[in-house]
Amino acid sequence: MFDNVAKNIDWTEIGRATIDTLLMLGGSLVLTVVLGVPLGVLLYLSGKGRLAANPVLNAVLSFVVNVLRSVPFIILLIVMLPVTVLLVGTSLGVAGAIPPLVVGAAPFYARLVETALREVDKGVVEATQAMGGSTFQIVTRALLPEALPGVFAGATVTAIALVSYTAMAGVVGAGGLGDLAVRFGYQRFQTDVMVVTVVLLLVLVQILQMIGDRLVTAVSHR
Repeated sequence: MFDNVAKNIDWTEIGRATIDTLLMLGGSLVLTVVLGVPLGVLLYLSGKGRLAANPVLNAVLSFVVNVLRSVPFIILLIVMLPVTVLLVGTSLGVAGAIPPLVVGAAPFYARLVETALREVDKGVVEATQAMGGSTFQIVTRALLPEALPGVFAGATVTAIALVSYTAMAGVVGAGGLGDLAVRFGYQRFQTDVMVVTVVLLLVLVQILQMIGDRLVTAVSHR
């Protein structure tokens, strides 16, 4: 019975698509964190009443972040095709998916980082200032260490969002489980392939959430 239900499934293809999804997720998540943390710090520092308050800079950054966050990812994929080709030489496959994934996720993560920094007790910042700490020292020795649980929690939420983004990227030939679901599950009406890809994506999300929860717990009790 199982063989009949799963007759359309090519497990080699499933494995290759899973690896592609993991590569897209890993590459884009690393770049998202690398870009999102500094952007979130800038948003926080330049805000009203902050250490380096700059209304103009804050307004510009907020506008850019809000615009990128408001664009549906499927539209962002299409709009960024020329930029993606310019950056990586192709708009297809894993490499072609990473630029739009990062552009779509980094502003979202930056806002989460900014929120985590806002929740840090002002007394910690004031104590570091009283000891003569520079803005850089306050950020690296007080703000970010205290905000680590929120920063990791934000990274977890962003990683899970990226899983859904990688699935959507399959629509424009980015590869991965999303591409497999579109080509076989949707276009060829192979329901068994669709079910397997959905289950694998659900498992991936659960694993990411579990890892994220453990990291948050670890840094909260350090």
